[in-house]
Amino acid sequence: MITNKFSPVDHLIINSYKSIMDGMSEYFGPGYEMVLHSLEDYDQSAIKVINGHYTGRKEGAPITDMALEMLAEIRRSSDAKKNMIYFNHNKNGVPIRSATLPITGENERIIGLLCMNFYMDIPLHSFLDGIFKINGNNKEVSETFSSNPDQLILSSCEAAKAKVMNDPSISTANKNKEIIVELQHKEIFSLKNAVIKVAEYLGISKNTVYLHLRNMQDAEEGQ
Repeated sequence: MITNKFSPVDHLIINSYKSIMDGMSEYFGPGYEMVLHSLEDYDQSAIKVINGHYTGRKEGAPITDMALEMLAEIRRSSDAKKNMIYFNHNKNGVPIRSATLPITGENERIIGLLCMNFYMDIPLHSFLDGIFKINGNNKEVSETFSSNPDQLILSSCEAAKAKVMNDPSISTANKNKEIIVELQHKEIFSLKNAVIKVAEYLGISKNTVYLHLRNMQDAEEGQ
């Protein structure tokens, strides 16, 4: 039996991949089998298994010969972050597109493997259902892909202003305040120089922006 002593940080890193796998499974759909291997104990390395019905694997299963081979190849390459992407077949001859992704812990040591297998014989309707099913919610959202922080701040200001200006229930005197409230709800002020940029956009002083932010914080703390 091969065991490797993990540090507390190593445990935090490897366990953080469990929730990532849940999100990936929702995104990719049912055609993907995913297995998270912890290299702390090779005899029961599988600590998270998604869609294990493809191979019958469950949590507590040992590492596979292919995973060991991939791990050896990664180590021989002296590249602890080398991803292995390859084609494979299961015992029934079903074509599989596979990936073995190393997970590094403290001191760049490989502590785990994230293995993914896409079963290419999955029915097309199942594959498409997996793609278009969005956690039970098909609501369309708008996302801004900005090339720099200033562009993101500006586009957020414009969106917040349009929303506030089109709301007749908000008085003219409170328009700027509500724009700032909207921006704060979207965490825009987490960006560097956001207060200055928002103040310039609204034509007010940065102290006024800070005042509205403080009032928001006081109101939330008082609830």
